Amino acid sequence: MGLSVVADGFGDISRGFKLWLYDQSVAFAFYPMLLVYAWLGKVTRKYPVLRPTIVLLGLAGFGLTQFAIVALPVYDLARKHLALGSSVTVTCEMFRFMMKIVSVTSACGPRCLNGKTPLPSFQHYAYFLFAPTLIYRDHYPRTKKTRWSRVLFHITEVAAIIFYNCFLWERFIMPYWSDYGKQSKVEAGTVVRGMFACVLPGVISFLCGFYCLLHAWLNAWAEMLKFGDRLFYEDWWTAFSFSRYYRRWNRVVHSWLRDHIYFPLAPIMGRPMSTFIVFFVSSVAHEVILALSFGFFYPVLLIQFGVLGLIMVPLTSNSGRRYPNAFNLIMWLSFFFGNGLLWSLYPMEYFARKNCPPSENDSYFVPKSWSCPEVVLKPDWTFQNPLRVFF
Repeated sequence: MGLSVVADGFGDISRGFKLWLYDQSVAFAFYPMLLVYAWLGKVTRKYPVLRPTIVLLGLAGFGLTQFAIVALPVYDLARKHLALGSSVTVTCEMFRFMMKIVSVTSACGPRCLNGKTPLPSFQHYAYFLFAPTLIYRDHYPRTKKTRWSRVLFHITEVAAIIFYNCFLWERFIMPYWSDYGKQSKVEAGTVVRGMFACVLPGVISFLCGFYCLLHAWLNAWAEMLKFGDRLFYEDWWTAFSFSRYYRRWNRVVHSWLRDHIYFPLAPIMGRPMSTFIVFFVSSVAHEVILALSFGFFYPVLLIQFGVLGLIMVPLTSNSGRRYPNAFNLIMWLSFFFGNGLLWSLYPMEYFARKNCPPSENDSYFVPKSWSCPEVVLKPDWTFQNPLRVFF
């Protein structure tokens, strides 16, 4: 039923909670730094010559906060591996706090110097840290009351999806890859069959992960906090181009990337280079999450998202408008193929590092599954024409 995977995946949860609590404390500590920066801006308002120094101090405080958010979790996870579910939670929260600090700094930094608009209260700042948005605003649309029955319903959905994903892992993934590396050689046909077998559970997990995070989890928090703007995603499943899919898949992260990376860089570097930087930053962040969570660097998602995904944006922009149904089908086929690879290559590497004997050439950055076990072809293999049944 996947219960053992749940227990193993969220093992040592107290350690993960301590890391999250540390990042949360650093994020709270950033508010007094804003107050100090605003006071310095007020004191030096009559002395323009001191403004560059104050700005440098503000940038130093911002950089120190970001470093503090990243340093301890990365050091702790690199020093000793944390269970997969717990480490994914810690690293995702680490990036969430970093993005929220960037948004607050962008909105409130200029206020500290000009003094025309007051800083938000600590209560509103704390509300933003927990609100299901990465874009800071002084005011958010609010609902009148919290429907706790809806909160309970969404939390139940989150728990059910976690158990179902663990069931998929235990029932459909582990039978193919849990013994990978225990034998010195494995037939290529066995590997290929395992990859094809992981296509359907990979896509199901992909859809469940989307619903769990971007619908159930965010709506639960929005309902608890009476947060009214709940456009967390759009109908990405009908997209006929990859650019349309990326804009609609995750409106929360897309809005942050658009406002804090794309819009500032587009007038300077142009739209193509700005788009490339957005994809690069996003793909690197995804890969860091996986590397810290699995305990090894294996840039499969980095290549799929940051290289192939970027290439598909211009290739499908015009053709998708002319043949929307065909390119929507192509997009879904890429989901099947890509998730099948992800749910095969990462488990292969994970179990190869777990099952293969230690070697002096073992490295965090060099895939173990490339050398152990050896993938061989059958000596008497033949190719059968699948079309011969029709003749």
